[in-house]
Amino acid sequence: MADHIVPHFHNSTGARAIAIGVKEFMCVGALAPFDHPHVFLDMGDSDEKVCPYCSTLYRHRADLDATETDPPGHLYRDLAAA
Repeated sequence: MADHIVPHFHNSTGARAIAIGVKEFMCVGALAPFDHPHVFLDMGDSDEKVCPYCSTLYRHRADLDATETDPPGHLYRDLAAA
């Protein structure tokens, strides 16, 4: 059983890079209907990871919480599940 929820992030604004507070996450691309397959990404020992679908560069920043992004507003919320 999972002991934590993996946050999902999107890049609907077309930001060159998004700083996030986690190293394991999901990228969904842009918001639906322009999303791509929701892909799990793990930075491992690195502080950066590029999504293989949308080429968004994600950078880990330890000062951010798991649901914070810089620039802000890139946390994906599934409105259908709410």
